[in-house]
Amino acid sequence: MKKLIIGISGASGVSLAEKFINLLPKDIEKFIVTSANAQTVITKEENRHFFFNENIHECIASGSFKTDAMIILPCSMNTLSKISVGIADNLITRAAAVMLKERRKLILAPREMPYSSIALENMLKLSNYGVIIAPPVAGYYANIQNIEDMEKFFIGKWFDLLGIEHNLYKRWEG
Repeated sequence: MKKLIIGISGASGVSLAEKFINLLPKDIEKFIVTSANAQTVITKEENRHFFFNENIHECIASGSFKTDAMIILPCSMNTLSKISVGIADNLITRAAAVMLKERRKLILAPREMPYSSIALENMLKLSNYGVIIAPPVAGYYANIQNIEDMEKFFIGKWFDLLGIEHNLYKRWEG
């Protein structure tokens, strides 16, 4: 993994996205796009490229710009719905559309519950297109003792999906 797009849609769960970003290996180039509500929370550090969601012309909106994967964390139902029907009206949804057309890894971490029937249908549709739907769901076998352990478990599971080595949670030894 060399280049990763991170979309952050909505304000709820932004702190989890920030922890995800901070735990990523330093050698991964990070392309971060935030919705207006998320922009105030994210800080800038090295090897991170920040884009405004309204700037549809950025490099990650092009299929010729090679990236390895994209995760949208958190993924609002609005963003998920747009992606499921091909609406690419901002940089997050455009980058997701590029990932789909180029057959690159796309992971969505929906942040709302319970899920409506419409949301479930949209998730199924996207899953059938190869999108990985990975909401933050606790794995109680991981000996989670507090919120920090739970967040590390979520991030570790997303790292697993992206092929990033880590030791963020205790694996099943069954």
